[in-house]
Amino acid sequence: MAIDSINADTILARMRALASQAGGVETPVNRASNATDFVSALRGALDQVNTVQQTAGDLSTRFERGEPGVDIAQVMVAIQKANVSFQAATQVRNRLVSAYQDIMNMPI
Repeated sequence: MAIDSINADTILARMRALASQAGGVETPVNRASNATDFVSALRGALDQVNTVQQTAGDLSTRFERGEPGVDIAQVMVAIQKANVSFQAATQVRNRLVSAYQDIMNMPI
């Protein structure tokens, strides 16, 4: 599974679109729909990160057991994919927390 499957760019693009829409007036139905889309996109991305990490763990375990057909290069690539996907998810989380803190610090 490639790092592109995480869709971090898609999540960031969706966050930018939601931020631009926040300046305008929307109907509550659109807000709920956008929130649901964002939540499902974020949940899907986190599920993909989890899948990549589980795959890397399984390959590592299979290599340690000495199963045929699993070589060290395959294991190392899977571990690096898991590492990069986790770092991308962490960066998205950091940006979400930063945006939340910015919103909470705004004067009313």
